[in-house]
Amino acid sequence: MKNMIFSYNGFHIFLIFIVNSKWRINKLHLTTVVENISFYQKINLLRRQPEVKPVQIVKSRDMNNSESINIAHLGVNYRTQQALRDVNCIIKPGKLTGIFGPNGAGKSTLMKAMLGLVPKSSGNVLYKSQPLTQQLEKVAYVPQRNQIDWNYPATVWDVVMMGRIKKTGWLRSFSVVSRQIAKESLDRVGMREYSDRPIGELSGGQQQRVFLARALTQQADIFCFDEPFVGIDQKTQSVIFEVFQELTKLNKIVLVVNHDLGESITHFDDLILLNRDLIATGSRQQVLTEKNLNLAYGGKVIYFAA
Repeated sequence: MKNMIFSYNGFHIFLIFIVNSKWRINKLHLTTVVENISFYQKINLLRRQPEVKPVQIVKSRDMNNSESINIAHLGVNYRTQQALRDVNCIIKPGKLTGIFGPNGAGKSTLMKAMLGLVPKSSGNVLYKSQPLTQQLEKVAYVPQRNQIDWNYPATVWDVVMMGRIKKTGWLRSFSVVSRQIAKESLDRVGMREYSDRPIGELSGGQQQRVFLARALTQQADIFCFDEPFVGIDQKTQSVIFEVFQELTKLNKIVLVVNHDLGESITHFDDLILLNRDLIATGSRQQVLTEKNLNLAYGGKVIYFAA
């Protein structure tokens, strides 16, 4: 018992040191302290793209539904460049929504602006009629793998239990319930047998499954994943999509940044197609038209249409 208490306190003291030393940490990052938060260095926005005007914004009767995320006139500037211009869309619960577009289109920037991780130059993002950035305790966010410090001295169990810190409180022991939730989350993604393994020793697919488990332990209303399918194996991709479907059946909001127009796109219910401007938003069938894809990608695009 003495060793367990000592290890627990040491773990939290170390986390607090990290949080206090990163001046960009905000409320959301209290559960994502293993992330490399130099987000601006990762945004590839300096490449000039041809200007396009939005041609199809599929209006919905749910635009004012407070259970949805409502994005209105959202703009983001990066130095002298416009990363996003006047984006208007809705992200509905119970739907798997994908953000698609070419490199430098602002896909990750849109997600980060929604969560307050990059400053917006205009517009607002509301959830249940209140700014989403004031409700980050309802959000589980998994960043791109290249924004995570895989040398961070933590085991798989440590990382997954980070998802329970907000509900537990700092310098408080995790409850039996929290530990059970973490075990069930690891079981769900097939990673419980790796609980004592250092996170940096895992494969890319295994690491992604651990962060999916951590997101599940947060028991959030909104799940945001930035490029979760990059550098992973087919087994992990299948597990991730299965979990996404389970979350949508629970009427959760599930938002995913993705770039693959192959067969995996058929898993998505709704799409947001960007190229700095909003090209189209709505159901997959409404968005995936030849005209919209030509505007977004600037030429002939081959995609999986089924």
